[in-house]
Amino acid sequence: GSMEDTLLIGDHLLVDKLAFAPAGAVTKNLLPYSEPHRGDIIVFRYPVDIKQTFVKRVMGVPGDHIHLENKHVWLNGHMLDEPYVVHKTDYIDSYRDNFPNDPNTPLLGGAPAMLQQAKNGDVVVPPNFFFAMGDNRDQSLDSRYWGFVPRENIIGKPLIIYWSYDASTEDLSSPGATIPHLIDVITHFPTKTRWARTFRLIHSYPVK
Repeated sequence: GSMEDTLLIGDHLLVDKLAFAPAGAVTKNLLPYSEPHRGDIIVFRYPVDIKQTFVKRVMGVPGDHIHLENKHVWLNGHMLDEPYVVHKTDYIDSYRDNFPNDPNTPLLGGAPAMLQQAKNGDVVVPPNFFFAMGDNRDQSLDSRYWGFVPRENIIGKPLIIYWSYDASTEDLSSPGATIPHLIDVITHFPTKTRWARTFRLIHSYPVK
């Protein structure tokens, strides 16, 4: 849900795990390895609990200075144009939307330490880390709350939506939901499959 409307709950993704893999002495000349760039959508192990897999958009790479001002992201001194972002709340949250600011709720993982690195109102991305945010900006548990994404946590990048099924997060992930969800798929496959999203390519957006 944090990546709506770029990605929807129920989108099944084919992930390229080679793109960001460590390049070997020989394979680095044969395969198109690269570092994550701003605007890339990445799949990574959640730093607070590596058993969970998250999908977010890279907003900052090592050395970048980032802050938010009334929901707008400022990167290295200029405000970004972000056509992929949706806002689903009208109010301003002092921490979420004017980041970094004093948090009004307890934060997770490394976020407090990250705030201590703020310089002149900006968070500075350290070496071998990335700052990631969801496109559903008001409803995203992201780097604002738990800190930076370590480079080694990044698994790859999604390439294509190979199937999209209209189901809730609870139907897809809650314990004991497998059999009811399977029955639902068998019963409603033609009507609840989002055919228009099937085989849709997932593109990065140049964030500069």
